[in-house]
Amino acid sequence: METVSKDELQQLKKNIDEAISQINIEKLISRKGELETETLDENFWSNQSQAKSITSEIDSINEILTEADYLSKTIVAIIEFYDADPASVQSEYNQLNLKYTEFEKYRFLSGKYDRSGAIVSIHSGQGGTEANDWAQMLLRMYTNYFDKKAWTHEVIHMVNGTETGISTVTVKVIGEFVFGLLKFEQGTHRLIRLSPFNSQNLRQTSFAGVEVMPIIDNETEIDIPESDIEFKAVRSSGPGGQNVNKTSSAVQIRHIPTGISVHSSEERSQSQNRENAMQILKAKLWQIEEQKRADEISRIKGTHKIAGWGNQIRNYILHPYKLVKDLRTGIESTNPESVLDGELDKFIDAQVRLNDVRQ
Repeated sequence: METVSKDELQQLKKNIDEAISQINIEKLISRKGELETETLDENFWSNQSQAKSITSEIDSINEILTEADYLSKTIVAIIEFYDADPASVQSEYNQLNLKYTEFEKYRFLSGKYDRSGAIVSIHSGQGGTEANDWAQMLLRMYTNYFDKKAWTHEVIHMVNGTETGISTVTVKVIGEFVFGLLKFEQGTHRLIRLSPFNSQNLRQTSFAGVEVMPIIDNETEIDIPESDIEFKAVRSSGPGGQNVNKTSSAVQIRHIPTGISVHSSEERSQSQNRENAMQILKAKLWQIEEQKRADEISRIKGTHKIAGWGNQIRNYILHPYKLVKDLRTGIESTNPESVLDGELDKFIDAQVRLNDVRQ
C-alpha cells in the first residue's frame, strides 16, 4: 500500500498556507464584523431583501473561514501523527487533499468584483417555444446550483414565453465569491434533445444566452448623472402573482448616452425596483468598460479571447446520446440530468483554474 511521504505532507501544508494567505482571511473577518454590526440595528429586518442579502453573505464568509480553519489545523495534526505512524495517515491525507482542491479555487478569484454578488440574466434564443423552455430549464439549473451553495437569490425581472417557459429572466444572487464563480457561465448554451413540443418527436437544437454581471453598490467610479437616465414606471406584464398588473411598481430605466434599457418588475415597491434597475445599469456600464479593457489586452497579447455573448460555451446533449461538454475546458459529464439539477461545480472550477493559468 502506497504511503504518503513527509515531503508531500509539507508541500500540502505549504499550499494550504499560501491559499489561505491569498484569500486574505483578515479582510474576510473584518467584513464579517461590519455585516454583523448591521444586524444589530433595531430596524435591520425592516428591509427583508437587504437583510437576507447580509445574512447570506455572513453565512458564505463563515463557510470559507470554517474551511480555512479546518484545513490549517488538520494538516498540522496529520503531520504530527505521521511522525508516530506514517502508514496511518494515508486516508486522512487523501481526504484533506480533496478538500484543499475544492478550497483552492478561491485563491484564483482576485478580480475587483470577484467577491461580489452577481446579476444573472438568461435570454431564450431563436426557436420560439423550444428556446423558451430551454431558458426555463437553465433557470432551474442555476437556481438549484445557487441553493447548493447556500446563496440568496431572487428574480427581479421576468418575461414569460408566449406558450411556455420564459423569454428572459434576471436574477439577483447574493453570497461570497458569487461573481467570481459565475462570470465564466456567460455565453451561449446549446441544447440538443427530442422535442416534447411536436407530435413527430423530432430532434431539436435550442439556444439560450447567459449574461453575468457583478452587483455594484455605491461605486464612485460608476457615476450616472440623473440627466443621463430616463425613468419610466410601467405595469408588469404577463402571467404572475395576484398583484401583477394592479399597480405600476415595475420600472424601466434607459441610459440615454448608450441606449441601454433595463427593467425590474418583481418587487411590489417601485423604489426597490428602481434600486434593482440601477444596479443592473451600473453593472452593464461596467461590463462595457471591462470588455473594452479585455479587447485591448487581447489585441496586445494576440491570444485568449474572453467568452462573451454569442460565443457558444457548452453543449447539453440528451439525444442521441447523453453528454454535457464545455467547449473551453473540455470537461464532460455523461449524466446531463445531474448537471441540469445544478451539479455545476466541476465545470465552473475547471474554468476558474483555466482562466488563472491564461492570465
